[in-house]
Amino acid sequence: MRIAMWSGPRNLSTAMMYAFAARQDCGVVDEPFYAAFLKASGEVHPMQEEILASQPQSADDVIAQCLGEAPNGKSVFYQKHMTHHMMPDFPMAWTDNVMNVFLLRHPARVIASYHEKREKPVLDDIGIRQQALLFQRQLDKTGTPPVVIDSDDLLVNPAAGLQALCEAIGIPYDPGMLHWSAGGNEADGVWASHWYNAVWASTGLKASPMKPLPELDDELQAVCEQALPYYRQLEPFKLKF
Repeated sequence: MRIAMWSGPRNLSTAMMYAFAARQDCGVVDEPFYAAFLKASGEVHPMQEEILASQPQSADDVIAQCLGEAPNGKSVFYQKHMTHHMMPDFPMAWTDNVMNVFLLRHPARVIASYHEKREKPVLDDIGIRQQALLFQRQLDKTGTPPVVIDSDDLLVNPAAGLQALCEAIGIPYDPGMLHWSAGGNEADGVWASHWYNAVWASTGLKASPMKPLPELDDELQAVCEQALPYYRQLEPFKLKF
């Protein structure tokens, strides 16, 4: 099984990748379109040259990887994808051959977290618009809403959330998904030292109460207001657990 997990940055996406990497039956890949996106978009991100050197820069080559065998011969292939990496001219038909899942998070939380790492994000930096477009594409194609899971709900009850997710995508739940070793994962992209310090220090998903939404300055709040309609498009479809 190939699982394409679609989210924007700062959506608990790395922790979710670590949870799947903890499964004995699962190989993972970290943001395989990152270098292709940087080359096609002309954007400059932290660790630009390292990223470009570490991955295929052709979308077609990345697609072939995503439709290929899972790393290390595993039966489940988990792919952590950033929705904002999918440029408008990148082919998308390949997504018809994977299990598409959407990892959602309230835009205020995403924007506040992103701003700490790369200041003053704009709407397309956080991926929510592209996420809604990808979700609608799959809904139109299949007539069935893809699986959506909210990272805030997952943090409140990780065991129930992961169990519900596994059931929804048709694989057995493995309690080992709740735990991993501190210090990173061998599948981490080269950009991990800039972005993953919190998850590197963690040893798993632990239940925590829902925190209030962060306060944003006027500029960031404007981005949040732009993002909210897209968030609300997906919100009714999220898993209940």
